[in-house]
Amino acid sequence: MASPPGAAWEFQLPLCPGDLLRSGGSASPRLLPPAQLSGALAAFGAAFGAQGPRAVLQHFDALCSLLHHFHTVDAAIKEDALDLMKKVVSSHYNDLPSILDDPGLSSSDCLAHRNALKMNCYVLTRLVEAFETESFKRDSVELSLGGRNKKGCAKRSGFSWEEERQPLIQLLTELLQLDLRRLWSGLVVEEEFVSLMTGICYRILENPTINHQKHRPTREAVIHLLAVTLMRYDHMLSATLKITQMLQHFEHVAPLFGGAVSLWATEYGMKSIVGELLREIGQKCPQNLARDASGAKGYAVFLTELAEQIPGMVLSNMSVLLHHLDGENYTMRNAILTAMAEILLQVLNGDQLEEAVRSTRDQFLDMLQAHVCDVLGHVRSRVLQLFTRIVQRKALPLTRFQTVVCLAVGRLQDKSVMVVKNAVQLLAAFLSNNPFSCKISCSDLAEPLKKEMQKLHEMRDKHKAASALAITPEEEWEAMQPELKAMVQQLLHPLQGEEEREVAVEVEDTAQDTAEHIIQLLRKLNYKAAVCLTQEAVSCFQGIEPFISTSELKDDKEAMILGILKALYTGSHLKNCVPKPLNDSDNTESEDLAVVEQLASEMVKQEMLVQYLQDAYNFSVKIMEATSMVSRMMYGNSVSVVQEAIEFFVTVSQFGVPQAVLGVRRMLPLIWSKELSIREAVLSAYRRLYLSPSGDSERVRAQNQVQSLSLLMVDASLGTIQCLEEIISEFVQKDEIKPSVIQLLWEQFTEKSQCSSLERQAAIMLLGMMARGKPEIVGSNLDVLVTVGLDEKVHKDYGFAKEVCNAISKLAGCNKPALEKSQAPFRLPETHLLFEWLSDAVSAGFDQPSTLWLPFMEAAVNLIYQLAEGPEEICAQILKDCSQKTLDGLLDLPAELEASPGSIPGGTNALPTFLLTHLISLVGHVALQQVVYLEGAVSAELRRRRVLREEQEAKKRAASSTKEQSAKDTGNETTMEEDLGLVGASADDTEAELVRNICETELLDEKQLFSTFMPLVLKICNNPLVYRDPALSAAAALALGKFCMISAEFCDSQLRLLFTMLEKSSLPGVRSNLMIVAGDLAIRFPNLIEPWTPHLYARLRDPCHDVRQIAGLVMTHLILKDMVKVKGQVSEMATLLIDPEEEIVRLAQNFFSELSSKGNAIYNLLPDIISRLSDPDCGVDEESFHTIMRHLFSYITKDKQAESLVEKLCQRFRTAKTERQFRDLSHCLMLLPLSDRGLHKMQENFDCFADKLQDPAVYRCFRATLSRLHRGGTKPETKVLIEELEQKLHACHNRGLDSIEAPGEIPGQESSQTPVPGPAKKRPVAGSQRRQPLRVANREVDSPFITPPPRMTRHHRNASKRNPSRRPAITVSSDEENSLEEDELSAELKEDETPTKKTPISRASACRAR
Repeated sequence: MASPPGAAWEFQLPLCPGDLLRSGGSASPRLLPPAQLSGALAAFGAAFGAQGPRAVLQHFDALCSLLHHFHTVDAAIKEDALDLMKKVVSSHYNDLPSILDDPGLSSSDCLAHRNALKMNCYVLTRLVEAFETESFKRDSVELSLGGRNKKGCAKRSGFSWEEERQPLIQLLTELLQLDLRRLWSGLVVEEEFVSLMTGICYRILENPTINHQKHRPTREAVIHLLAVTLMRYDHMLSATLKITQMLQHFEHVAPLFGGAVSLWATEYGMKSIVGELLREIGQKCPQNLARDASGAKGYAVFLTELAEQIPGMVLSNMSVLLHHLDGENYTMRNAILTAMAEILLQVLNGDQLEEAVRSTRDQFLDMLQAHVCDVLGHVRSRVLQLFTRIVQRKALPLTRFQTVVCLAVGRLQDKSVMVVKNAVQLLAAFLSNNPFSCKISCSDLAEPLKKEMQKLHEMRDKHKAASALAITPEEEWEAMQPELKAMVQQLLHPLQGEEEREVAVEVEDTAQDTAEHIIQLLRKLNYKAAVCLTQEAVSCFQGIEPFISTSELKDDKEAMILGILKALYTGSHLKNCVPKPLNDSDNTESEDLAVVEQLASEMVKQEMLVQYLQDAYNFSVKIMEATSMVSRMMYGNSVSVVQEAIEFFVTVSQFGVPQAVLGVRRMLPLIWSKELSIREAVLSAYRRLYLSPSGDSERVRAQNQVQSLSLLMVDASLGTIQCLEEIISEFVQKDEIKPSVIQLLWEQFTEKSQCSSLERQAAIMLLGMMARGKPEIVGSNLDVLVTVGLDEKVHKDYGFAKEVCNAISKLAGCNKPALEKSQAPFRLPETHLLFEWLSDAVSAGFDQPSTLWLPFMEAAVNLIYQLAEGPEEICAQILKDCSQKTLDGLLDLPAELEASPGSIPGGTNALPTFLLTHLISLVGHVALQQVVYLEGAVSAELRRRRVLREEQEAKKRAASSTKEQSAKDTGNETTMEEDLGLVGASADDTEAELVRNICETELLDEKQLFSTFMPLVLKICNNPLVYRDPALSAAAALALGKFCMISAEFCDSQLRLLFTMLEKSSLPGVRSNLMIVAGDLAIRFPNLIEPWTPHLYARLRDPCHDVRQIAGLVMTHLILKDMVKVKGQVSEMATLLIDPEEEIVRLAQNFFSELSSKGNAIYNLLPDIISRLSDPDCGVDEESFHTIMRHLFSYITKDKQAESLVEKLCQRFRTAKTERQFRDLSHCLMLLPLSDRGLHKMQENFDCFADKLQDPAVYRCFRATLSRLHRGGTKPETKVLIEELEQKLHACHNRGLDSIEAPGEIPGQESSQTPVPGPAKKRPVAGSQRRQPLRVANREVDSPFITPPPRMTRHHRNASKRNPSRRPAITVSSDEENSLEEDELSAELKEDETPTKKTPISRASACRAR
């Protein structure tokens, strides 16, 4: 730079670096080449040592050159320059106080110092900005490399910009704290200089890393510098604009500026900047914020931070922000609502609020409540979160308690998962912070409320009566005044002809006594005597109280007398003394008034109590409503909602809500959830509810814990008990159940501790559950279990004995873990006391008509096969004993039982049906357990012994071989090991084949025990008219199914009978049992059952809801395990979605939910389901069809699936024949979530349905589809397509309405070749071909039962394609004559009607029969 042009030259700070070089003239700096910078900087350093800070005036060129070539010069030069400028500015800062205080400072020196200061600060701030930019780029590179190049980006030569930055900011802050206005001749410091200082602050804040904890000192230094400029240099306007700009473009600065502004307002007294910033944000256009999501987010975070830190100042400026609540950007709405909540919590909280403040609070609460129903789920969710905080801080007025609870309950049905989750949290917060009671129960509150309301009514009646008695003298005077006035007029002005009757009155000795006499006359309603006595007293006691009249009333005698009487009666004449005779009456009046006031006070208190009870009752009603709604959420798709529902029921249980137990039980099946977080939530809930009992001692806590766990056993289903067993075993394995609890359970079991029979049964059930986690709990007390649980009293309670067997069976769990191969599984000898007592108990109860004997028998047989060494011998002996008892019953039957209705004719004697039922059930269950034993325990034991034997042989071979041979035959050994592996696999097959051969050939052989009972079972099943007892028929059907599980050959021979009974039996119990049997057989022998699959689907329309439910369960398992081919018949499962029974509907919903997780299963099945259900001959009604389709189409979420379905459904319009099918197809199209490509597919296939648009229902569906797309905010080109389609729809619809026969082309498309059909005609359907629901078919009792036709050959299949025919309907036959001959009573199908060709099914189950 050339020397300054003169003394008046002043350095002008450039607005941007380029302006300094473009200025030209003598003031423009001369740039030096990079090679000369080192020497120039050294010269500047030497000049600084000699001249001080003013040396920059002669060396500014070198410094500007350094700034210009900053990115090309060496790092050492830049670091030296920064260090030098820091010293220069620091020196200048030290010199300025003396310079500023020098009164003799000349204007030229002042100008020189001002120029030097501006130049030095300019160079230093530019260097800071350059280093900050370089650091930002380096941080960006590290972020992109993921920290892999940190070593290359490490600090060089000990220089760290992060460490140098803070001292420089502090130096500039100290400089600004000087009174620099003296350098500007006392005027305001130029704005460019202030902007130079603040610019580097904003530049540093733009770096996202400034929020790191290690940069906290730098942040504080920057905020302090900006505070100084705000206080001393009028930086308010510039700061407001800059902060709003940065909030719009840099998301990370929002919390930083929130803290900074609150600090400036509180610590530095700059409260006005809060208002300026809020007004600036309030003036932003809501439409622009809707398009600028990042900017709105920055403003929202900033507002939230401000409201949290300085809510009072935000409140004073809240009005400028409220219009953003009507804007489209939800983040701004959330921020303003959050600010309101913070203000309510910190400022507008409390009971002692002024009227204006209370009004503001109510307005804020009204706005929050209104936005609970906001159009966006994000806002609704946020408002519910805010209300949760308000309730937890107890800042919600009681008057709004019920309103907000109702809003929260309403949001439980919200479509948004987050809204539902936060609604559940809010309700839990209401419960935890409710002001009513620690026990919220409608039943407990209803009676006190009714009682207190009755008491309030009584108090109101008493108050009304007391108020009537406590009438003041003034009120009495007003009542008697008209009569007194008439009497005075009558005495003073008698009518002509009327004789005046004189009344004898005597004036008392004193005026006071006379006044008392007059009052008594008035109370006795003797008005005439009172008036006459008053006249006499006025004349006798002139001038004496109370008979003194004013001068105005002397001329008006009537008014004078009335005035004296009023003064006497009301007591207004008494001033200083009260007449003694009046004391009693006045006291009475005052007492009456006191009673009235006391009643009023008590009534107010009673009204408050009633209102409190009413609010508590209303709150409990809403909580009960919410409880039922939340319980249905436990099996939703959202993990977070399920977790909140579980947490909600924990809270509800703690407050004694009656429905809490149902919710706690309902969460039990979630213990099997695949989601680990849900499983842990269930465990945590039960841990808090049942493992944290209250009590002063260990014994009391154990008693409380046992009692609470026992309550869960009351009326618990089998599924509930299994889930609870999983939870308790988990607790036992983790040692969370204390020994004192187990000890108390044993005491209750052995009756050492006094307890009821139910508590004793619950104790053994709990011990069995715990034994699953630790079998030694039962194993160490096996003798106690046998002697106490299976003693001679077992016949009194077979339910208790069954639970004892279940508990002992947990010892078999020792066999399940992988033990050492040399260790044999745990088994007890046949002679063990347990099996002796079990055999005796089963045999002893066989001839007793107890309904609990059958479950006990099954548990006993299971236990024998699980633990006995030779279970088949024990059970064979039991069968022999029971069979002998049956024979003895036939021979020695008492005479009174021979003709009893519960007996079966057999020759000359009769047998009680329960004996036969017990025998059949025992035989069937032993047969099934024998198969399980062979395929499970025996097969596993054979495998274990083989593996052990192979290992021993391998060890012997290895020991006999030498080291040399092993070295030579390495390859041979490898081959041998491979051969051993093959031998092992072959041996597995051999063992499985051995077991299978035993089942096929030996178990049902004529020499075996089971063959003895098989004819009996078949006879009962084949003769339902002879054996009419429902229990016997059900037992025989179940026994037949269990026999079929043994052998494929026997199963194949009995399938006709089994499925005949399944279709034909009039007993729901038989059909239910056989449906379960058919499901098991489908898994064991899938190829045999596959031709009978339609019969399984037919049970889904059974008239009995129990059978439908079991059929739904069976088909769910078979379909999901791929054991049944899923064809169009799955539409029968879809019909369960409209079943009258809620449990069946939930079952169907769960089925389709699981099926939807299996790839594209529902998508592939939908076309066939639609075709079958829309068929008027075998489908469902139209409204039910809509219900089913709404549920099924909810699983179509992929765009490609929706596009393909659009095309398929449009094409089906061509083949549809009835108007009902047109409407069904259009309704399905309306349910699809269409995308742009789906809309194009609809346009491409417009010809398919154009001629169907004349139907108003079809037209409405298509219009609704397009309207939904139009509201969704689609692209402009899509809107054009929608409008075009709407025009075409309208034209086709109107064309059809005007003239269906009129020819012509549809506007906007080529001529359609699809004719417009007339009313569809139904095809004639033969009665035998029409498919009917079972409830209809069962009424046709005269038609023969037809079995499924055999599989067709290829020739027949081709023939059927040429001449399609419907599948024959299933009808039921009945005997026309009541003949008891065996041929007529047989329910079997004919041989030629049985399916013969079986299609193999690929097995996907692990339960494959060996």
